[in-house]
Amino acid sequence: QLQASGGGLVLAGGSLRLSCAASRRTFSGYNVGWFRQAPGKEREIVSAIRWSFGTTFYADDVKGRFTISRDNAMKTVYLQMNSLKPEDTAVYYCAAGFSWDTWYVPPGYWGQGTLVTVSS
Repeated sequence: QLQASGGGLVLAGGSLRLSCAASRRTFSGYNVGWFRQAPGKEREIVSAIRWSFGTTFYADDVKGRFTISRDNAMKTVYLQMNSLKPEDTAVYYCAAGFSWDTWYVPPGYWGQGTLVTVSS
């Protein structure tokens, strides 16, 4: 199970840090990351990390603003979001075990969403 937290309301230009903790097994060997879904839009990949290697991916519109990191001991992945924009407003979901090529997430590997609202 994945437990996400850290969403909230923030002004444009502000920052938030999302956390996603694995309640049972570790993330070792998995791809772990964050997706988001804005109202009326499809869910999209935001950022991902290969847990065992540290390789990262960022969607073009968050590069330079968001940073994904991991804490092996805490079995937690973080998403530091800086310089937030109103268009970052969405429900953010953590996920694990997905394909690095297609971003397909198998059933049961989604965490619950956490709402991020950025006001202008």
